[in-house]
Amino acid sequence: MEAYTHINGHHLKAMGFPPGKWYREALEHINKHQLSVPEMLAYLEQFRLPDAIGLHETPMPYAVHLDTENDLEAENLQKVTDSMEVLMRTPTLTKGAVMPDACPAGPNGTIPVGGVVAATNALHPGMHSADICCSVMLTDFGMIPPKDVLDAAHAHTHFGPGGRPRGAQFSMPEDLLADFKENDFLCDEKSLSIAQEHLGTQGDGNHFLFVGTSAKTGHTMLVTHHGSRGPGARLYHKGMAVAERFRQVLSPATSKHNAWIPFDTEEGKDYWEALQLIRRWTKLNHELIHDHTAAALEATVKDRYWNEHNFVFRDGDTFYHAKGATPLAAKFVPDSTGPRLIPLNMAEPVLIVSGTTTKTNMGFAPHGAGRNMSRSQHKRTMGGETDVEIFARETEGLDVRFYSKEIDISELPSAYKPAATVRAQMEHYGLGTVIDEVLPYGCIMAGDVAKNAPWRKRRRKKGKNS
Repeated sequence: MEAYTHINGHHLKAMGFPPGKWYREALEHINKHQLSVPEMLAYLEQFRLPDAIGLHETPMPYAVHLDTENDLEAENLQKVTDSMEVLMRTPTLTKGAVMPDACPAGPNGTIPVGGVVAATNALHPGMHSADICCSVMLTDFGMIPPKDVLDAAHAHTHFGPGGRPRGAQFSMPEDLLADFKENDFLCDEKSLSIAQEHLGTQGDGNHFLFVGTSAKTGHTMLVTHHGSRGPGARLYHKGMAVAERFRQVLSPATSKHNAWIPFDTEEGKDYWEALQLIRRWTKLNHELIHDHTAAALEATVKDRYWNEHNFVFRDGDTFYHAKGATPLAAKFVPDSTGPRLIPLNMAEPVLIVSGTTTKTNMGFAPHGAGRNMSRSQHKRTMGGETDVEIFARETEGLDVRFYSKEIDISELPSAYKPAATVRAQMEHYGLGTVIDEVLPYGCIMAGDVAKNAPWRKRRRKKGKNS
C-alpha cells in the first residue's frame, strides 16, 4: 500500500483508535516518516486499548464495620450495602470496606460516604467526589485561652460560597503556581484564578473551624475541616469527562459515576499528578488560616498535623479510593507528622487517634460521625421548635457561631449519628485507638448560606410586590 500524504485525527478514529493525548505525538511521527498503511498500523498497535471489559459477575468482597441499634440505622445500613453490592461489580475493584459513619451518597452503586475501595491501575474521579482532599488540620496553641483563639480565627477565616474579596486574598506560592501551569488538568485560566481567590476559604456544608482543649495537656487547639474548594471541584469535573471517554471504550457496562482513567495512560499520570497538586493546595489552604491566626495572637505554634479523608491513596498499582475515610496506615500518608484526626460533631470532642491495618479495615478508620438521614429529612423531624430554640438547646455551654449569621440546624449535633455509637464501633472493629481528645469550646461554620442568597431575596421581593 502507498503511504498517506497526510493523515489527521479523523483517520486514526476511523481505524478504531479513540482520541487521546497520544494523538499529537503519533500524528507527528506518522506524517514525518510518511509511513505506509502496514507500517502505520504496526506503529499504532502500541496505542490500541484492550477489548471492552464487563462487570464482575458477583460483587468483590467488602467488609462492613457498621452495626444497627434501631430501624433508622437499619434502613441506612440497607441502603449502604445495596449500593456496595452494585459498586463492587465495577471491573477494576478488588476489595472494599464500609466504616461506622457510612451513609448513601448518590444513586445506587455510588460509593457511600464512609466507603473505601481498592482499584487496580485505575483512578475513579467519582469515588473521591468533587470535594477532593477534604481534610482536617490541628494546631496546638499551648495555654492561650480558647476564646482568644476562636476570636482571632474568626477574623482570619472565610466561609460561604466564592472566594475572598480583592484586597483580602492570599497569593499562590510561585512554585505551586508554576506546577499548576504545567499540568493539563489545572492550567486553564479559570482554575488558576480560582486557586488564588479560594485560598484561605472553607466553603460551607459540614466544614468547620473548631477550638477546644486537649484532655491530656489542657492546651488550646484549633482544628479546621475543609477540602480543595473550587480548584478541586473543577479538577473533579474534568476528570469525570476524561473518565467517561475511557468508559465508553473500555467498559460501557460500567455506570457513568464509576468510570475510570487508566493510570498507565498519559491522562492517568496527569490526573494523578493533578491530585497531588490539589493536595498541596489544600494543605496550604489550612496552613494560611492557622498561620494568620497564630500571627494575630503573636503565638508560638507548639505542634501541628493534618490528614485528608477524601482522597486516593496509592500502594504500587493499587489505588485506594476513600470517600470519607481516614487513612491509618503510614504508607498512605508518608509526609504525616502526627496522629490522625476524627471529628464527630460540634458538641463532641475531636478524636486524636493512631492505628494500624487489620485484615478487614484496609488501613482506614471513619472520618466522622456520618448521618442516618438526609439534611432535609432531619429538618422535618425538628418541627414544633424554632431554629433559635433548637440551636440554644443543642449548643448550650458552647461558643458556636455561624459565619453567615444564619442558623443551619442540619449541622447541629442531632443531625449526626450518635458519637458514642461511632466510638464504640471503632473500638469493636479495630478502627483506630483514641490517644487524646480535643474537648469542645466552640466552633464556626458557614450556616445557612442559602437563606439570604440573591435569588431568594429576589423571590421574596417579588412575592411582596405581587
